[in-house]
Amino acid sequence: MWQNVAALMVAVFVLIYAIFEARRLEMQRKRDREDLQRQRELVTKEIEAQRKTLLLEAREDALHLKQQLEEEDREKRAELQRLERRLTQREETLDRRIDGLEHRESELAVKDRQLVEALERAAREHKERTKALENVAGLSADEAKVQLLKSIDNDVQRDAAKLIKDTEERAKADAGRIARKIVTLAIQRCAVDTVSETTVTSVALPSDDMKGRIIGREGRNIRAFETMTGVDLIIDDTPEAVVLSAFDPVRREVARIALNTLVADGRIHPGRIEETIERARVEVDTKIREAGEAAVMESGVTGLHPEVVRILGKLRYRTSYGQNVLDHSVEMAHLAGAMAAELGANVWLTKRAALLHDLGKAVDFEMEGAHHHISMDLARRYGEPEEVIHAIGAHHDDIEAETVEATLVKVADGLSAARPGARRENLEAYIKRLTQLEAIADSFEGVEKAYAVQAGREVRVMVRPSIVDDDRAHALAREVSKRIEEQMQYPGQIRVTVIRETRAVEYAK
Repeated sequence: MWQNVAALMVAVFVLIYAIFEARRLEMQRKRDREDLQRQRELVTKEIEAQRKTLLLEAREDALHLKQQLEEEDREKRAELQRLERRLTQREETLDRRIDGLEHRESELAVKDRQLVEALERAAREHKERTKALENVAGLSADEAKVQLLKSIDNDVQRDAAKLIKDTEERAKADAGRIARKIVTLAIQRCAVDTVSETTVTSVALPSDDMKGRIIGREGRNIRAFETMTGVDLIIDDTPEAVVLSAFDPVRREVARIALNTLVADGRIHPGRIEETIERARVEVDTKIREAGEAAVMESGVTGLHPEVVRILGKLRYRTSYGQNVLDHSVEMAHLAGAMAAELGANVWLTKRAALLHDLGKAVDFEMEGAHHHISMDLARRYGEPEEVIHAIGAHHDDIEAETVEATLVKVADGLSAARPGARRENLEAYIKRLTQLEAIADSFEGVEKAYAVQAGREVRVMVRPSIVDDDRAHALAREVSKRIEEQMQYPGQIRVTVIRETRAVEYAK
């Protein structure tokens, strides 16, 4: 029973709590609705206030904009009024100018008529005066014009000739001064030692008894020596010396080395001679190649064919007037290169052509032709450029130099050869040779004067045109060259130039 009472009490308590909680929640919702209503009223009031504010501001802006538009409209109307006034003024000005132009046009028409009338009067007067002048001068107007133009043309030609002559004289004077400066500078820069080597043709012997051993039994030693070397071994009364004679300097050098070795060794028989000569050939070949390589290195010319270097080295045993040709070529390379650098020419080409210009002298006893033509053939055979080949050939006068480099090679050749001490020919022999050369040319009929030039490499023969005609001039050149070949001894070749010219001279007094 107590349990039922307790349960009933709990139920009553729960019921009371539920009723109380329901009332509390109802009160709470009521307060929330009242708060929400108040907030809504506040928001509505704020919105209404903002709307009124914005509306007021919009009205103020519209009023302000309206005032601005009205102000701009007034300004534009004022501007239009000013433009109208200016246009009106311009129209008035244009009207005045048109009136002035019409007035001037009428005046010009009057003056034009007056001018035409004046020109017609002037033409009539000019015609009358021209006719009067023609009657007085005895010439027509066209004839007078021709004479006047001819006189002016003569004056212009005379002035032009005088100007050309003055210009040429100034150019020659400047060219000479500049050329002397360049040549002097090139010589100063070139400090190559040139030794006039002498080709040894005699071999000293320790005693005259050695001559018999060189000859051998029944001459077999000397025959074997001459056959193997190609050199004539001359044994005469010269005490303690024999002479080697051969045109080829290399063969002569091989023979000299071999003979010296045989004499020093003392064992002279055909077998020993053959062995010694072979060793001498190897030694000379080695010296030739070393000399060629040294010349190439010294001159600074690179890229040469090995065979060209070997041929160049053979010039070590070649001399011209006592001047070693290899040293002469190296010196020319330095001289020509220095001048090319000063003139702004191709230094590489000039030095190359200068070094190879006498290449043909190494083999001129083996091949036909002038040495510079042989040099050109060798250079072409071993792939040298055409510019180098031309410069090589043009260092003699039969081929005209067409480039600056070719001219420099020719000038360097003259400088190296003509420098005092470079060549062995003494002054007396030199003058004697030139005198003989001129005397041979003077001995022919019709020759007015002969001049030996270029150190005796050329003789220029001036003939009388009344005696020697053109056909005879060619024949005379051949006859002079033929007589020079018969009566003179000279190195290289001599060019004979016959000059036949007619000069007309008159003096203005």
